[in-house]
Formats: sequence, C-alpha cells, structure tokens
Amino acid sequence: MTLPKTVFRPPFAVTRASHLVSVVTDIAASRAFYVDTLGLIVSDEDRDTLYLRGIEEGCHHSLVLKAGSAPVCERVGMRVQTEEDLDLAQRHFAGAGLPAQWVEVPFQGRTLHTSDINGTPLELCAQMTTQPRRIMDFDAHHGACPQRIDHFQIFCPNVPAACEFYMAMGFRLSEYIVRDGTDELRMVFLQRKGNPHDIVFAHNSEQRLHHVAYTAPEVHHLMYIADLCGKNGFGRAVERGPGRHFGPGYARYVYLRDPDGHRIELFNNHYQTIDMEDEPIRWELSRLNRLGSWGPGPSASWLNEASAFAGTPHRLRDAS
Repeated sequence: MTLPKTVFRPPFAVTRASHLVSVVTDIAASRAFYVDTLGLIVSDEDRDTLYLRGIEEGCHHSLVLKAGSAPVCERVGMRVQTEEDLDLAQRHFAGAGLPAQWVEVPFQGRTLHTSDINGTPLELCAQMTTQPRRIMDFDAHHGACPQRIDHFQIFCPNVPAACEFYMAMGFRLSEYIVRDGTDELRMVFLQRKGNPHDIVFAHNSEQRLHHVAYTAPEVHHLMYIADLCGKNGFGRAVERGPGRHFGPGYARYVYLRDPDGHRIELFNNHYQTIDMEDEPIRWELSRLNRLGSWGPGPSASWLNEASAFAGTPHRLRDAS
C-alpha cells in the first residue's frame, strides 16, 4: 500500500485540536456532569451556553455546550498558527470547492467555518481570549481533573479520502489499522502537535463524532471518576474501562457518556511523534487487543453509537 506522503511545508499551519461545539438538551444536567462531576473549569456561562476548559488550559474554551432541541455536534475546532494561516486556510478550502465562510464567534478572533471532504463541520481560528490557567489552583481541582483537550475521533465512510485530505494539510500519520491480509484502511491516527493524534477517523457508514478526549493526570483519576459518576447519579455514563488500549496509542482510558449520549474519553499517557523519521505504525484488525490484553472488549454501543453532526439525521443511539 502506498500511503500519502507527509507534507512538511503545508499550505497553512494547523497547530492542534482546539475545541468542540456541541448541542445539549439540558444545560443544568450537562453542568452537573461536566463541571460538578468531571471537573472541567467554567470560563463563562449564560442561560443557554457553557464555555469550559481543562485545568491546564489558558485559552478560553475547549468545550462549548449550547442548549438545543436535539443533541448534535455543531463544530470540530482546530487552531492555526497565525492570522495569515487563517487567510491561507480560507483560500485552500475555497479552492477545493468546500464552504469557507467568515463568522463571528464569542471569545475567538476571526473564525472560519468550513468542512472537510467527507462533511465534518470545522471551525478554525488563530486567536482566542485567554484566562488564567488553573493548574496551581489546587482547591479548584476535583473529579478527573481534566487537563487539556487532546483529540477527536470521527466515524467516516471514506477513511482513505480523509487520510489523504488531512495529510495534504500537513497532518502526519502516526498509526493506522487495516483489514487482515489487505491494505484496506479502516482507521487512521493523524497529528499536528507531536503526539499520536489530534484527529482520528474510523470506518463507519455515516459521518459522526465518536468522542472528544481530554488528558487526566494519573491512573487513579480514571478509577475515581468512575466511582464519582456512580455517586453523583451518572453510573450508567461509564461505558468502557477503566482499561488500556492494547493497540494504537497504548493509552490507559475511561469512556463516559454525558446525559445526552455525547462521548468523552479521559486518558493519561501518550508517546512522542515529533521527529521526521518516525514512521507510522501498521496494525491489522486481528492484532488489536490481543497481545497482553485483559478485560472485556469494547461494547456494541462503543463500536456503533456516535453523535450526529448538525444538519444530518439524528442517529445518536442507532447502530450502524
């Protein structure tokens, strides 16, 4: 198989996964879950919107929750390095025949709304309002102590097209999964910030958001947040783990579902992928969760359920 080549000087510079904008049906219930239980920091809020961030994050928000009638993912946010990169991005997407519209977004600088080749709604900005990091405010730390946003995982009907599209923008492939005995791409792990992934695409018949992931400080936070979810009435939110991925990323994790079914991963270890000689790691499906693995495999809900993107049919609880 010939994988797309790494582009070390892309047309514009994406720096990292930045933020997620989701619609929830009950802001109070979402606040009880994300703030009171998980431990995200409130940057701002009003009657209809919550702006949240991790304890290490100085930028205003990494998760925006908006009140609405149906739970959907509105936008996947990426940061670019400079305002010039934002202009270059606008020309890049428009030149590819994709939407490229300037919009006003609270607490962000100039913001571009666009989408990728498979229809993932994207939001790009170069600047965001800052607030003091809460990393040393130990009295404000509770729950899982989420530190910072790390990556998104997206269900996608055309993984090879997604891989080629993002690598042309300078994303680097760290790991990938193929069907046994073939070169058929089933999952790709793509990064810009120097760890295994900022965005992941997994094969599915529909384009949907599988999860957003935050780092947590220690392994015991993953166990503790499961216990705390149970105590706070969110016991059914614990969908998978705590456990370890015996495959791409090697991370120790727990996956949770919020009151609307949106999924969040908390995990606490990564490896470095900065050096140009780092080659992507190939996995066949049969190798996953085999060598040294323990515990149950992923549930049917984890394998099949995901959040619809805004403007697409609402299929959050349907299996593919």
